[in-house]
Amino acid sequence: MARERRRRRRGPAESEAQEVPKAPAYIKRKIPHYSILSDDELSVIEENAETILEEIGIVFSEDQEALDILSSAGASIDGERVRFPRGMCRKIIQDSAPKEFIQHARNPERSVVIGGDNMVLVPAYGPPFVHNLDEGRRYATIEDFRNFVKLAYMSDNLHHSGGTICEPVDLPVNKRHFDMVYSHIKYSDKAFMGSVTAAERAQDSVDMAKIVFGDEFVDNNCVLISLINASSPMAFDGTMLGALKVYARNNQATVVTPFIVAGAMAPVTAAGVAAQSLAEGMAGMALTQLIRPGTPIVYGNFVTAMSMKSGAPTFGTPEAGHMMNISGALARRLGVPFRSGGGFNGAKMPDAQAGYEAANTIQATINSSVNFNLHTAGWLEGGLCMSYEKFIMDADQAGMMRVSVEGVDMSENGQAMDAIREIGSFSDEVPKHFLGCEHTKKNFKAAFYMSDVLDDNSFEQWVEDGSRDTAMIANEKYKQMLSDYELPPLDPAIDEALLAYIKERKDSFEDSNI
Repeated sequence: MARERRRRRRGPAESEAQEVPKAPAYIKRKIPHYSILSDDELSVIEENAETILEEIGIVFSEDQEALDILSSAGASIDGERVRFPRGMCRKIIQDSAPKEFIQHARNPERSVVIGGDNMVLVPAYGPPFVHNLDEGRRYATIEDFRNFVKLAYMSDNLHHSGGTICEPVDLPVNKRHFDMVYSHIKYSDKAFMGSVTAAERAQDSVDMAKIVFGDEFVDNNCVLISLINASSPMAFDGTMLGALKVYARNNQATVVTPFIVAGAMAPVTAAGVAAQSLAEGMAGMALTQLIRPGTPIVYGNFVTAMSMKSGAPTFGTPEAGHMMNISGALARRLGVPFRSGGGFNGAKMPDAQAGYEAANTIQATINSSVNFNLHTAGWLEGGLCMSYEKFIMDADQAGMMRVSVEGVDMSENGQAMDAIREIGSFSDEVPKHFLGCEHTKKNFKAAFYMSDVLDDNSFEQWVEDGSRDTAMIANEKYKQMLSDYELPPLDPAIDEALLAYIKERKDSFEDSNI
């Protein structure tokens, strides 16, 4: 690409430079955590969450077993509404939930650590539509799903294969989960997410994982992570509870996430949203620990604001950033990993709105110390659409996120005093610049983040290269990546067993679109 040509033209000899380090399997945060609220202010929100749990309660609908489990642990049951003694949920969580855990990938080099000072960047999740510059907006297919799995696999800046990267509407609703889980296993060797749209689909995900990893390994280790949304305000439905129970019993991670559009599913204030979200999250996480103590959990937080003019969700706003930051601090105080963030935007194509809103959310994600960053790449149209071009643009921004949170190199090489001494010792007759000094020759390849979709050439060079905007460059790049894609190794016996399992299960019931 033009950027690479310019770097070779202007830089020192490549043979003198250190190679660019291999991209890590996940990011290790080396900058401080940041909270916009003081400890005393966070304590007020925690007390408000306890009041919600104690006085108002959380509805657990269509699941008598969940009600019985919570009742046996000391909660008060009124129909489907559960009220929790003050401090009950927090104690259950803190007594057994891991502060961080490994999600194993079928390629051990791709396994990720979720929680602590680690950050895992994950593609977008759930859009029924896809978009590219060539075809515009259309319904997603299983071929699109496979394409995005391949792109995530090939991206060094994304650490996870994700879950429902897009909804393959060309397959029956009650059977498409088989193809989605199989695609993650077949076309990638990164960690992936399981199905949650029915308890039996969650069980299929676990059973397929057991074919790959073995029954005992799955029982003792996390190989799946799955998204459990609360039906905010202050309720969980039977579908989500069914999937939650399957994963918890099998020792697999769940991301318990209140899904909140402030002003509709929660109050309009950041403090009110944070208290309600924490109450909902703690109720769901406590249930997982009662089912199987020690099963890995993540406190999820999907929060955005609502337009008071139209009622539509908005993205990239300062208020949403505040809500995310508060919840991140509350998760650290609770002692569990935190999920939030992403490349959120309401744009209909990868344009300036998409870039501005996504950038605002990404910066808030960094400030909020998010551990599991769902929706990092591809999100358009408020989550209704998965964009090929924006996926590439967002993956590039994900690389910048890594550089930001890895902080400043304070090693001897990072201090660069040898370079300063070398230039300072030159005579007056010799030009004083750092481009040709030994330190620059050694470090130039890895000195700065080098985007492969942003153009900073001269105007003349840009015209010579075709006057392409960023989306056009991303369009070319995703096509080239798919052309260059190669399958990761998969044991043929495992592949055969997966296909046999899928066939047997699909043949056992009729197609349905519910």
